[in-house]
Amino acid sequence: MTAQPEHSGASQFSPPMRTLAELREALSTWGFPDDRQEFEKELDAIDLDDLTRVRELTQAYRHRILMRYDPAAMAALARPTGDVDAELRRKLAEAEAEAEADR
Repeated sequence: MTAQPEHSGASQFSPPMRTLAELREALSTWGFPDDRQEFEKELDAIDLDDLTRVRELTQAYRHRILMRYDPAAMAALARPTGDVDAELRRKLAEAEAEAEADR
């Protein structure tokens, strides 16, 4: 799992997650199913002296909890693949048209 950018429409809900103990509790209580177990598995697999990797991992799981209570994020996750594919193709076509017009 990689660190994710903060979602712009984040809701007001935010359990305490400033320590590993608080993050573990939040994952158990508020996370997606199996988040806590996956977090522990990934944490066990990294070198705790690699602070960058530890930070990335904790940020990614914090973000998962925040996303879970953000209606816009959950709606985006629930979109059918075909809708996302069509939107990406449309945006790519628009970008190509703009680039062609700039030439």
